[in-house]
Amino acid sequence: MGIALATGAPLQAGLVAAAVGGIVAGRFGGAPLQVSGPAAGLTVVTAELIQQYGWRATCAITVVAGLAQLVLAYVRVARSALAVSPAIVHGMLGGIGVSIALAQLHIVLGGNPESSAVANVKALPEQLANPHPAALSASALTIAVLLAWPRLRGRTGRLVRTVPGPLAAVLLATGLVVVAGLSLPRVDLPSWRSHALPEVPEGPVLGLIAAVLTITLVASVESLLSAVAVDKLAAGRTNERGGPRIPRADLDRELRGQGAANVVSGALGGLPVTGVAVRSAANVQAGAVSRRSTILHGCWVVLAAALLVPVLQLIPLAALAALVMVVGVQMVNLTHIRTVNRHREVWVYVATAAGVVLLGVLEGVIIGILVAVGVNLHRLTHTRIMHENPQPGGGEHRVLVRGQLTFLAVPRLSRALGRLPDGGRVVIELDGSFMDHAAYEALQDWRTAYTTHGGEVSLTGRSGARIAEPSTVHHCTPWTPWRNHHCTHPREKQGPRTERRGQLLGGVRNFQRATAPLVRAELARLARDGQQPSHLFLTCADSRLVTSMITSSGPGDLFTVRNVGNLVPPPGRETGDDSVGAAIEYAVDVLKVGSITVCGHSGCGAMYALHALHAEGSSLADGDGSLSRWLRHGRPSLRRARESVAGPRLAEREPADEIEALCLANVVQQLEHLRAHSCVGRRLAEGSLELHGMYFHVGEAQAYVLDHRELPDAGAELSGGAPVFTPVQPESDAVATSAAGHRTVD
Repeated sequence: MGIALATGAPLQAGLVAAAVGGIVAGRFGGAPLQVSGPAAGLTVVTAELIQQYGWRATCAITVVAGLAQLVLAYVRVARSALAVSPAIVHGMLGGIGVSIALAQLHIVLGGNPESSAVANVKALPEQLANPHPAALSASALTIAVLLAWPRLRGRTGRLVRTVPGPLAAVLLATGLVVVAGLSLPRVDLPSWRSHALPEVPEGPVLGLIAAVLTITLVASVESLLSAVAVDKLAAGRTNERGGPRIPRADLDRELRGQGAANVVSGALGGLPVTGVAVRSAANVQAGAVSRRSTILHGCWVVLAAALLVPVLQLIPLAALAALVMVVGVQMVNLTHIRTVNRHREVWVYVATAAGVVLLGVLEGVIIGILVAVGVNLHRLTHTRIMHENPQPGGGEHRVLVRGQLTFLAVPRLSRALGRLPDGGRVVIELDGSFMDHAAYEALQDWRTAYTTHGGEVSLTGRSGARIAEPSTVHHCTPWTPWRNHHCTHPREKQGPRTERRGQLLGGVRNFQRATAPLVRAELARLARDGQQPSHLFLTCADSRLVTSMITSSGPGDLFTVRNVGNLVPPPGRETGDDSVGAAIEYAVDVLKVGSITVCGHSGCGAMYALHALHAEGSSLADGDGSLSRWLRHGRPSLRRARESVAGPRLAEREPADEIEALCLANVVQQLEHLRAHSCVGRRLAEGSLELHGMYFHVGEAQAYVLDHRELPDAGAELSGGAPVFTPVQPESDAVATSAAGHRTVD
């Protein structure tokens, strides 16, 4: 109903779309757990169509858009829709969110929205100068509850949060208006007998075609991207919690289901339907395992619309407007902006969002596509070639190529290579993901000519790894799972279920054949000089956590301690196992490491067991096995997670569930135990040692760090709020052109 209110459609239209989205798209769609219905992403588009053509004509346009989706599904182009740059999609949603928030802010203040985002901005000062106190009170309560609800802590908070935040916010605001007797416009649901059905639209043909294409494009892309996101959520839940595996989304079938839902919704006088990521995420988190959950969602909406009309008509419109305004603000997702910026596509995002706000959704998307094409053309043609001079007295020449190596860069590359003296040693470092045939031929021809005259040429990537000739490339990458290692198990010899016996020995043989010759010199140096690690890395024994991979470290870099649950038993206590304490003392006092990191991870089996430690009937609570005794060292972490008012959290979001909250609390608790070790405390006081916390989300391949400056003193509570784990961002690809020893060739 809130989305219907924001578009200017009859409020029943939102209920119709929610019911049809749940039942029709849920039954015929290809993403079993995706919940469909009216979406905020189409609010601005629908509002513009209603203003231009009227509500009944907009219903007819929705029907035609659904038919267009069915045609697209028939020709199987669903995967092609995903080729749209995420920066464009996120920019479109961000621009729509801004437009929604600006329009609903007027209703929150007790006024009426204008016809466009620009007009809403112009009218805002006058509206702010004359707010309606009753509307503002109901809206403020709604927003406060929405923001505070996810942050409720403790056992009471977990119990209260079983009620969805938006539902609680609207109920409390409605209760305030009813109890206080405030005079406010409320939901008005006319009789279903007078419900408006579609009629043939009138207007310019090109305008109607553009309207249909806009609905089709936005609804299809949003639904398909949402389906892909739901796949990731479902897979992550299965990996962390177990349970049945959910089939991956059939995107063409999903597009067909969305088309059918839009045809039915438009024919019944409902809003356009899309897959909705927020509702779908709630469905996954609630434990849904089949499409019946989505269908039941639609059935519950039908029952509510039939039986709860008197209750629904008590809801103040200001509360719905506040709810939709918060949704609009949340559509400007900071995580998406960081991701876009990390991939250097922030201008695509900004151009799309600005185009949507100022001109309209279709115009904004077209602008975003044009800017994205321009950005990629710039990347393709902007190749920097630099020559690093050798040290005095001789040495190798280094030619650094930054960017994509295409035929456009061949003249500059040839000019740079032609300036190199004959008979020297040359290293060409390629930092790019693409080399076309012209560039390859030019490079190989020069290499052949140079080596013929007594020179030596080596091609490397940015990491310094040598690039071999195509015939000698080894196709077994270091992180390929054993089950895919065709080097140790040739494909033609594998049966339906490959035996895993002998895989370890096969892997060792592969190391001796392919890797040992490359690392033998470095390992010989380490054997000669002894170990001199700079870091003690304490992490879990989970087989999915590969420390050298997530830290990009090699032999001799880390002194690593692994145990079940990355636990650090406090000193001075009889534990039956002093190995962790001994490793800490050896690393701090003998190896003189400069920092210590405790690394937890998502889906930790030890944290699941620890969470169940005091559960009713748990075999671990009073068990005398080794696992039970070891997990008792984690009880302080359990108390911290359960009793702390403001527990550790991720910078981007709150913990997904109690297990993730416990994983984060466990990292902070083990850092506190580390401080209690006398050797650690002494080095910390000297300022020669740092402590760091890390959390690695396995399913997302994302590391989060907690800086030592955010940690409390031993035994103390934080005074500045909950510890925050910040996501680690990739290094910038920018190359400093003024670096010593480099000169720009062209």
